[in-house]
Amino acid sequence: MHLDTVRTWRDRFADGGLDALADRRRCGRPRRFTPVQVAEVKALACQLPAETGTPLSRWSCPELAREVVARRIAGSISASTVRRWLRRDALKPWQYQSWIFIRDPDFRPKAARIKDLYARTFEGVPLGEGEYVISSDEKTSVQARCRCHPTLAPGQARAMRVNHKYRRGGALAYLAAYDVHRARIFGRCEPSTGIVPFMALVTQVMTIEPYASAKRVFWIVDNGSSHRGQAAADRLTKAFPNAVMVHTPIHASWTNQIEIFFSVVQRKVVAPNDFTNLD
Repeated sequence: MHLDTVRTWRDRFADGGLDALADRRRCGRPRRFTPVQVAEVKALACQLPAETGTPLSRWSCPELAREVVARRIAGSISASTVRRWLRRDALKPWQYQSWIFIRDPDFRPKAARIKDLYARTFEGVPLGEGEYVISSDEKTSVQARCRCHPTLAPGQARAMRVNHKYRRGGALAYLAAYDVHRARIFGRCEPSTGIVPFMALVTQVMTIEPYASAKRVFWIVDNGSSHRGQAAADRLTKAFPNAVMVHTPIHASWTNQIEIFFSVVQRKVVAPNDFTNLD
């Protein structure tokens, strides 16, 4: 507190005692809502609507304002007032974020092995010349949507406009392999995912240099059906003896760097899915 504020309140107390500390008459409209009412509104926003018996999945400011009146927390209140109160504490009950429990009992060693490979280390030994790390996965359901009207370019104060109506032009799967340390990408399109398409991608990479004559090539993959379990690892090694399959933990494909590349493809290439055909 500032020194001048302390001096003001001390002088008022010295002149008039405790009664002088009460609020004086002032110009302007008095506050309509008490701090207790504000706290009750924020507490309501921090509850799930189902817990209050409201048939909603998420709160919005107008719905919160109606609920406040229904609960007689306040006689009347506007949605803008509720929005202003929530903004002070960065409360956004209309947003949600999904999460998942880590179910893999070996999550830590599996994740550590992948992080070590990104740092060019495997089982405590630095990778040498002729050893490479490939991150691979599939992006499914890449659709071709033939828009009924051409897409309009953006302009001043106007976003790019995409016609809502479209004709389906089919769907395919995009398989990609990313050389983590050389920043090289290999990709192919297939009608669907599966063991055969994935092994076709592996063949595409492993039959060219420097991977064909490499000492070891580590393939980081998730636990999808195309490359799940020890059977997939044995199948890869049988086809290419210098290839080593490394699985991500269960439900942790986000530890695979190819997902970053797929997110770029989604934003920069695929969206808003207005390809005229699969070619």
